[in-house]
Amino acid sequence: MPKNTFGKTRDKSEPYAVYKNESGWEWRILKTYKHSNSEKKDPYARWFVAATSPLMFNGEFEYGDTYCKDILTHGRLVEDSATQEWLDQYSN
Repeated sequence: MPKNTFGKTRDKSEPYAVYKNESGWEWRILKTYKHSNSEKKDPYARWFVAATSPLMFNGEFEYGDTYCKDILTHGRLVEDSATQEWLDQYSN
């Protein structure tokens, strides 16, 4: 089984990657719980994120787990925000 490269929690100022959508949502990926290959088989795979939206006061962030499929479905990777390792695993 491959090692989870993103298993160590990062600060929101240095996320592994950032996803955004046109509605003003932003997810900063701070940790994953599984390797990307395992996530593909698990509909409940989740990421620990700092998230904000137009509903948040002053653009503040909330921290918590989010299903990675929801982020991948509703967000788009901000490529210059991602680490090279993230791009290698998730930019397909």
